[in-house]
Amino acid sequence: MKKAVISLLFAGMATVAIADIQAPPASQDGVFRKLSRSLSNLVYGFSELPVNYVRVLEREGSTAAASYGIVKGVEKSVVRVGYGLYELFTFPAPTYKGGYRAPYYKKDTAHPIVGYEEFPPQLGYVSEAEYNRSQSH
Repeated sequence: MKKAVISLLFAGMATVAIADIQAPPASQDGVFRKLSRSLSNLVYGFSELPVNYVRVLEREGSTAAASYGIVKGVEKSVVRVGYGLYELFTFPAPTYKGGYRAPYYKKDTAHPIVGYEEFPPQLGYVSEAEYNRSQSH
């Protein structure tokens, strides 16, 4: 009886030990993610201008959008392109806190107007439906 209880105890501990093996939180941030983030910031960094204009327009109206929305959009576009250049030249090396994470992106405090998302915003309509209608003629 003792041997059975001890073997069940060891089997239970082994199961817990195996189940605890997982990828660390920073494992998705790597060299290639940093390179792709850099290229997207260089190519699509300009998208901050129209997106910020529309965000301010929806929240505060047309007067604020015509002034603050444009100024904030230009500022964020310039910052994105700057970070894109910085990350393009430093992508092989871990720079921010010994890792490859973006220094401007903080997941918990990312605000659409004040903060920065990891990648530039998308322009236009994005459909997430994985189907489409077929037409018969």
